[in-house]
Amino acid sequence: MSDWDDDLGGLGGDVDETTGEVGTSDEEEPVEPEPVLYYGSVDEFVRVYLRSMYRRAINGRNRRWAAAWWKYPEAVARLEALWLSWEELRRSGPLGASVWWKDHADYHMAVLMDPDGPFYDAADGDQNRNQAGQPLPYEPPPEAMFPPEPHIYREPTAETG
Repeated sequence: MSDWDDDLGGLGGDVDETTGEVGTSDEEEPVEPEPVLYYGSVDEFVRVYLRSMYRRAINGRNRRWAAAWWKYPEAVARLEALWLSWEELRRSGPLGASVWWKDHADYHMAVLMDPDGPFYDAADGDQNRNQAGQPLPYEPPPEAMFPPEPHIYREPTAETG
């Protein structure tokens, strides 16, 4: 403690070295509002957005996918990364969508759909296949697996009910 600090006596605060002003412990730092999520969970993001955007043929040879994607830890981690990066980049201005597609979606979806990727052992049945133009196959996860986060209200669509 310096002599200057001793001279503050009972003021109880820190001295801003730039301005010389004394701050008190009663002052609160400005609090940034928590970002508001558009989708409430990774499951909602996959179910409503991602599977509708990726309408490629999944035949089990050139591309693989698992309708029960949530059974694959690597897939969950990559899909959560896609969801959270999408949430962040949607607020970043007009180039955010392009950055998300180029740097995040194209990369992770190529890994996920690779025949040697996380879904390499997904069953070859119809539940994991689709035709070009159809949404990715989907099976709902157990109800409590992805509890919803608070997110912004949006009007229901035919997809979300």
